Amino acid sequence: MVREIMIEFAKRTGLLPEASLPKRYLWTDAYAVCNFLGLYRQTNNEQYKRFAFDLVDQVHATLGRHRRDDPRTGWISGLDEEEGRRHPTKGGLRIGKEMNERRPEEPFNERLEWDRDGQYYHYLTQWMHALHCVTKVTGDPTFQRWAIELAKTAHARFTYVPPGGGEKRLYWKMSIDLSYPLVSSMGHHDPLNGLVTYSELQSTAGKYPEGLPSPDLNAEIAGMAVICEEKNWSTDDPLGIGGLLIDAYKMAQLIAADRFMRPDLLGTVLDDSLTGLDYFARKSPFKLPAHYRLAFRELGLSIGLQAIERLQVLIEQYPDAFKKRHDVHSRIRNLMEYVHLSELTNAFWVERTNRESSSWTEHREINMVMLATSLSPDGYLPPL
Repeated sequence: MVREIMIEFAKRTGLLPEASLPKRYLWTDAYAVCNFLGLYRQTNNEQYKRFAFDLVDQVHATLGRHRRDDPRTGWISGLDEEEGRRHPTKGGLRIGKEMNERRPEEPFNERLEWDRDGQYYHYLTQWMHALHCVTKVTGDPTFQRWAIELAKTAHARFTYVPPGGGEKRLYWKMSIDLSYPLVSSMGHHDPLNGLVTYSELQSTAGKYPEGLPSPDLNAEIAGMAVICEEKNWSTDDPLGIGGLLIDAYKMAQLIAADRFMRPDLLGTVLDDSLTGLDYFARKSPFKLPAHYRLAFRELGLSIGLQAIERLQVLIEQYPDAFKKRHDVHSRIRNLMEYVHLSELTNAFWVERTNRESSSWTEHREINMVMLATSLSPDGYLPPL
C-alpha cells in the first residue's frame, strides 16, 4: 500500500510527471523524501531514489525562491542564480502555504496566520533530517552540506534575546526572507528538535568528507542546549508526543555513538512523553468517528511509538552506552504498553471509508504521506 500511496502523492503534487507549478509543502515533502528513500532501500528500484532526488530539487526550486505572486524574484537568500543553485538552502525555505506572508505593516490576525506563508523553524529541521537521510542512503555529501547550511541559517535567524534581556529564545515563525518575525512565541519542542537535529548532522557529516568542508555546528549545538535547560516537554497533542518519541530515538542513537552532549535529556524526554501519553489515552480519542479526528496528528504519534520499539532494540544492541542509565529500561517498558495504539491507528486510517471523511480530504497530501511513513517508517527512522 505504501507504494500506491507515494505514487499517488507524486501524481497529485506535480512530481510525476513534473509540473511547471508543482504543489510543494515543506513538512509533507520532508516525510515524502524519506518514504521514497525507504522504498528504494526495500526494493532497490532506482525509480524511488530518482523520486527522492527530484523532490529535493523541486522543493529547493519552489520553496527556496520567492512566490509567483510576490514582486520579489529569485532565491530568497538573495544569492544570484548560479550561487543559489549551489546553495539552495542558505536563505531557508518557505512553508508553502497558499496565502502570501503578512507584511510588517499589516495587523496580526491569528486565524489568517495559519494560512499565510513564511518560514517555520520546525519545518526547517524536518527538511534538515530529510537531507541527512538522503546522504545516509546515497553517500552523496551534497545533501548533507545543504542541511548544514540550512541549520546555520535557521539558528542565526530564529534565535534571539528578548528586548530588555533575558534567556535566548526561538521565533516560531518568520518572514519569507527571515528579516522579521511573524509569530514571536517559541514552539514548545523547537529547541529540543533543533538540538537533536544539529547533533545528528554534526555526528554524521565527518563520514562523508569528500567535497565537503569541515562542518562545525558545535556553537549552534551549545547554544540550543542552553535554550533546552530545565524545560518541561509534556504535551497531550498526539503529534507533539510522537515528535518527542522520535527525538528520544535519535538521541539514543547519538548516545550509542557517543555524539550527544546532553545524554541526561533522554530520561527527561521519556518521562514527559509518558506523561503526555497517559493523559492522551485517558481521553479515549480512538472511540471517535473519522470526521472528528486529524489523521496526520494521530499518525505522528504512531510513528513515534514505532520509534520507541526501535529504541528498545538499540539499547539491547549497545548495552554499554546505557549501563549508567538503568532507569531508561523501566521508562521504555512503561512506554511500550502504548505501542499497540500504533497498530490501531494504522488499521483505522487504512480503512477506505475513514479516508473518505472530510477530516482526511481537507488535509489529503499530509495525511497520505504520514500514513505511508507510519506503515513503513524505515526511511524516516533509519538505523544507526
